Amino acid sequence: MRKQERLPLLRLVGLTVAALLIQGYHLGVEDAEIYLPAAKNLLNPRLYPFGREFFLSHAHLSLFSPLLAITARVTHLSMDWTIFAWYMVTLFAMLVSCWLLVKACFESPRARWTAMLVMTAVMAMPATNTGLLLMDPYLTARSLSTPLTLFALASLLERQYVRTGVFVALVASVHPQMAAYLIFLTLLKWMHARSERAVQQPAVPAMAAAVALLPTGFHFEPASGPYREALFSRDYFFLYNWTWYHWLGLLAPLAILAFFWRGKLRGVRPAFEQLSFLMLPFGLISIAAAVVLASSPSFEMFARLQPLRSFHLITIVFVLLFAGVLGEYLAERRPWLIAAIVAPLAVGMFVIAEATYPNSPHIELPGVATTNPWLNTLRWIRRNTPEDAVFAVDARYFKDPPTDVHGFRAISERSSLADYYKDSGVVSLFPELATEWKQMSDATEGLNRFQRADFARLRAEYPQVSWTVIHGGAPTGMDCPYQRDGYAVCQLAGL
Repeated sequence: MRKQERLPLLRLVGLTVAALLIQGYHLGVEDAEIYLPAAKNLLNPRLYPFGREFFLSHAHLSLFSPLLAITARVTHLSMDWTIFAWYMVTLFAMLVSCWLLVKACFESPRARWTAMLVMTAVMAMPATNTGLLLMDPYLTARSLSTPLTLFALASLLERQYVRTGVFVALVASVHPQMAAYLIFLTLLKWMHARSERAVQQPAVPAMAAAVALLPTGFHFEPASGPYREALFSRDYFFLYNWTWYHWLGLLAPLAILAFFWRGKLRGVRPAFEQLSFLMLPFGLISIAAAVVLASSPSFEMFARLQPLRSFHLITIVFVLLFAGVLGEYLAERRPWLIAAIVAPLAVGMFVIAEATYPNSPHIELPGVATTNPWLNTLRWIRRNTPEDAVFAVDARYFKDPPTDVHGFRAISERSSLADYYKDSGVVSLFPELATEWKQMSDATEGLNRFQRADFARLRAEYPQVSWTVIHGGAPTGMDCPYQRDGYAVCQLAGL
């Protein structure tokens, strides 16, 4: 029986700090605009009296929001500091879970630490064309589900099935969609353990079991109307939109993992070959499912299942195994090669992170001053407008360069009409919101160019709206108490 190895806590803490410095941290960007308002609303029910359905649709399926709210109450931290604290916890958990995997797969410390250093450097890289990063530089439910999934996978490789079941349940409690992929993978592992021929058989029972996980509301018919517009705004849902290099990102890792499975490599443990093999049917069946969903308009209502999200986990596993093999073979007599590999990756990822958020601090600590005019505007709104204020914001504000994809609701803590980009992602998963989303986003299309009469018409259509934020000059005849750095915050109550 192998002696239990101690967790290298200090080194993992050091890697956590390094990961933070490389990829940075940003509050309320991208999908955090969907996840964070629900937690803030639980902590303070007076917030967001209007339009809650655009973030509660996700929140009702997850314990992520209650976890943040309970943490803030117990620790008496502000919600923004609670979010940052949980981000650091999940970053550390991600590295611990990766360590457990590489420890199970490699014999030598050289291979293990090469894998860990590479993962630390590239943690914010995209998982092919899935719309996902390996680990986001912001907090969402995926920040918890990803390390929990890796903990489950490590337990599965060790045949600790009770522990695996516990981690699967935890993943399901924070991100049911990601849990479906983990359950599918667990079924594949179970079937492979039962028979050497399982690789030829997993599709039918595994996919049949997956059908039981599907939510209701799926129909064999083409998407139409506003829902079709929202669905097709996510072009990566459909394989026929993928380019050759996206396909390379799908197939090349599987080809290399196939070589790992059969290659009889030096310095690896049995779990290395098992893990390499498991990713093959996992990936190939996912590709087959995606091909079927893209083959006919009749399957468009099923596209939101996103079977290729399995490549989020496949990419993580591939990076760890590939980097470990590089360390084992290339750095045996040339230890400096590890630094030569990792340093350019870390610098490159840091540069990419800076270019992704060019107008924002690399690490957005709560309360720290910023020169970003959009963030300063949202902070002013949080401090100086009523908690029950409802805002109209230009429908396409999310792609306005100064915003650096910081969400209005998540930062300002105020209600708003639906936007075109981020709320369409919610609609793509919850079609019943499509008509409401389309009406709201159409009503605020081009808002930054509205004049007083346009705002009066908007107010007549949506009398709940009491404020607006404009990127541009304040319209003549409107009360705008905030006008700074190209932004104006104006009241609509008197129109």
